Amino acid sequence: MTELTQHAEDFARSLHSDQTRKGAAKEPYADHLAEVADFTQRHGGDEIAVAAAWLHDTVEDCPPTSFDDLTRQFGDAVTAVVRELTDDKNLPKAERKQLQIDHAPDKTARAALVKLGDKTSNVKGIANSPPASWDAARCRAYLDWAENVVANLPPTPPSALLEFKQTLARSRQLLAARFG
Repeated sequence: MTELTQHAEDFARSLHSDQTRKGAAKEPYADHLAEVADFTQRHGGDEIAVAAAWLHDTVEDCPPTSFDDLTRQFGDAVTAVVRELTDDKNLPKAERKQLQIDHAPDKTARAALVKLGDKTSNVKGIANSPPASWDAARCRAYLDWAENVVANLPPTPPSALLEFKQTLARSRQLLAARFG
């Protein structure tokens, strides 16, 4: 681990320390960040991509953190990747979700890899610990949407895409077993 990625991990863990995943198991949110960072590193992401993986939800989910804060702490390159991955929470949820599909083809290689890691982690999370209020249809709709986002990304390492597809297939099987 480089100094940059260690700093990003420490910063993200601190900001997300009181947050949990939406799933019924309420796992620490930092577990998700660790999965995305690990995925990014295992599939060839450089230190900028791995740092961005740790930080990808900080501006979106940890107000008052801003892009200026990230630039001061991590530089322009890391912040640019995080910016590509950050939804505008001022928009309605349906619009944000559609924009992820629409903007997927425009992602840089770093952002595409982190996005793929994020979707892989989320797809796994939905199957292993869906939110208590989600029924089968909502879980399946999430998997379909994630698949659409990934299908629109620019080329990513084949091993990363294969891991996503395998995770998606396993998640569909788990949901079928859970909900019938």
